[in-house]
Amino acid sequence: MSSDELVDVVDESDRVIGQAVRHEVRRNNLRHRSVYVLVFNSAGQLFVHRRTLSKDVFPGHWDVAVGGVLNAGEGYDEGARRELHEELGVTGLTLRRLFPLRFEDAHNRVAGVVYSCTSDGPFHLQASEIAEGRWMDLDVLLDRTQHDPFCPDGLEALRLYLIKLDQARNRR
Repeated sequence: MSSDELVDVVDESDRVIGQAVRHEVRRNNLRHRSVYVLVFNSAGQLFVHRRTLSKDVFPGHWDVAVGGVLNAGEGYDEGARRELHEELGVTGLTLRRLFPLRFEDAHNRVAGVVYSCTSDGPFHLQASEIAEGRWMDLDVLLDRTQHDPFCPDGLEALRLYLIKLDQARNRR
């Protein structure tokens, strides 16, 4: 997404209240819509990638989710499919829509939706956005989050996913 592309600005309830170009959204920390896709392989590992240094927020950080900012008027499901295609070069995956995500910090205010999918690749990484990527076991990943820079909104998506997974297991 270019810094001049139009983005929906939303309120706390995810209702569109206006539009702004992406660089204004970032500069003024306006609440906007994003998607987060947790990509697992058939062995249960999560695909983790390091963002390029040219990213407008959290450059060079590791991220546990594929995804990003929605274009103005774009739906969450459509945005998740677009981001998978742009960032990993894959299409036709079955996306599981999991839960809404609200995230806010000094750099990012998001109304989002978290998804998961399963794929063993191969992936064709978008060079302008992803510097490198790899599969990680969750225990190794959780340890790495203690000493490497990770995108905090992606970590929040993963944290909520793990809580919901644990709750589902305890109900059985």
